[in-house]
This record gives sequence, C-alpha cells and structure tokens, in this order.
Amino acid sequence: MKAVVYEKYGPPEVLRVAEVEKPVPKDDEVLIRIRATAATVGDCNVRGFTFVPPGFKFIARLMFGLNKPKKPVIGVVFAGEVEETGRAVTLFKKGDAVYGIDGLKMGAYAQYKCLSEKGAVAAKPKNATFEEAAAIPFGALTAWSFLKEKVGVHAGQKVLVNGASGGVGNYAVQIAKYLGAEVTGVCSTGSMDFVRSLGADHVLDHTAPGFTLGNEEFDIVLNTVAAEPSFARYAGSLKPNGLYLAVAGGLKEMLQSLLPSMGGGRKVIAVFSSEKKESLEALTRLVDEGKLRPTIDRVFPLDEIVAAHRHVETAHKKGCVVISVQ
Repeated sequence: MKAVVYEKYGPPEVLRVAEVEKPVPKDDEVLIRIRATAATVGDCNVRGFTFVPPGFKFIARLMFGLNKPKKPVIGVVFAGEVEETGRAVTLFKKGDAVYGIDGLKMGAYAQYKCLSEKGAVAAKPKNATFEEAAAIPFGALTAWSFLKEKVGVHAGQKVLVNGASGGVGNYAVQIAKYLGAEVTGVCSTGSMDFVRSLGADHVLDHTAPGFTLGNEEFDIVLNTVAAEPSFARYAGSLKPNGLYLAVAGGLKEMLQSLLPSMGGGRKVIAVFSSEKKESLEALTRLVDEGKLRPTIDRVFPLDEIVAAHRHVETAHKKGCVVISVQ
C-alpha cells in the first residue's frame, strides 16, 4: 500500500510517499480503507516539533524517538470504510463508513490502517463526506474535552477563544455556542468573517494597531496559540474564579494546573484531548443534527503531503487541512 513515511525529523520535505506493507487486523481490530486524513499541528509536531509549546520539545523527542522517529508513518485522524474485521469484532462490519483518531499508534497517512474496535472510531456522520469527517476529530475532540467534559461550559458564561479560526479554535467557537455561552473570537483580519460564520457573538482582530482585550472579563479563556501560551497574558481578562484553558499550554502551564488557584480564584486547566469513542459519537450526533459544522481550509492529495504541511505551518489556515487518499 501507499503511505507517507519519514526517517528523520525536519521540515516538510522529510516526508515522502512510499510502498509499505499492508497491515493485517488482529482479532479485535478493524482494517480501515482510508479515504481521507488531515494535516494537523500535532502531525507537524511529530515531524518537526514546529508548534511544540515551551518546555516540551525534549519530552516530545523522548516520546516519539530521541534521535529518529520511532514510527515511520504519522497521521492521527482518518475517515474511510471497514474493509476487513477481526474474528472477535462485533461493533462493525465490512463496508461500514467510519471515522476517528488514533494519537498513540498514528499511521493514518496511508491507504490502510488497523484499529481496535473499542478505540476512538465511530460511524461517520451521515451528512458528511469523507473529507469533512476527517476534518472533525483532532480539533473538535480537543475543544469538546476542554469545554464540555472538563469545565462544563453552560448558558450565561462568557468565553474567549484565542486562535478562533484554527483547527481547534473554530470548533471551540461552535461548541461553546452550542453549550449556551456568549463567545468572543480572536483572530486575524482575514479570518473575521469566517469566525462570525461559526456563530461567534464578537470577533476581535489581534493584528489591529494597539490591540487589547479592553475591560471585558470572561468566565473562560481558551487559548490555542502555542506562540503565546501564557496565563499571565490573560489573567486580567478573567473574572474571579475564571478558568484559563491552556490548549496550547507549555510545561509552565502544566505545572500551574496542579495549583488550586493562580490568584483571585482563577485557575489554569491543562488536559490532554479525549480519544474516547463516546466523545466521538457525541460529536457525530451534533454534526448529523446540524449543530456542528466540519470546516475545511484546503484539500491536498496524498502525494502533495509536503505542500499540505507547509500550508499548516503558515498558521493562517481557516479550519482543517485535509488529505485525500482516494
């Protein structure tokens, strides 16, 4: 089968398409014929540590391989069809359209991938294409993990999303609105209309001269921008007992999250994204009900993976960069 492989860390050019052995499912696994995947900031981090938050680069090298990559095929999200099932599989059958995420084993930049039926794989939303489905898991699950599962955003709260047009931020805007919050999105000039289209009540242009957040105070600040993962930067914009959600938090934010508060009852929250089947199924329902919209910036074919990663690294995309594996 065809897959994108790499033997060393570096810029997008270290990626190349090659022939590798097609995987065989174990008894509890499904073999998925991948139709679409995505180029995420997580993939860029595994390849070249482009967006790794401060203090995490060495830890990331230990996780993925100190001197060279442990796994030759990256990619964590997928959408496709079940081609074969292991003898013990009961949840899926051949031909089922599915989508999901596998952050630990990766391997989604390929024509085929095996995954446990109990993993983060679910029926594809009925009204989404394979490309649209591939645009959901990475960003939407991250936003859902923070906003719904960790802090329980509810009606009457004010939520600020920094990086509101990005792969995580665009879903954070939509999910916060779905949960009933008043949402303010921060993005660049060219993305303001896009963020408004997601349902943001207010949109701020961080590139405007003299940009500030003003005197507004928020119950929750969710920051997705790795270049500025600082609680101190946003503490003045939080209400007493407000929460700073460090989606792009570094080592400092991880340590701060262990403290009961950071002054005035304000607290830093840092969690890893959920990869639970139940969370993915909840997002599927929202998409099928028209309450969550998959967002695609651009679609690249598999053999243009280098160009796709270059585009992600511009940090100016609106939504997700999808890779077609048709």
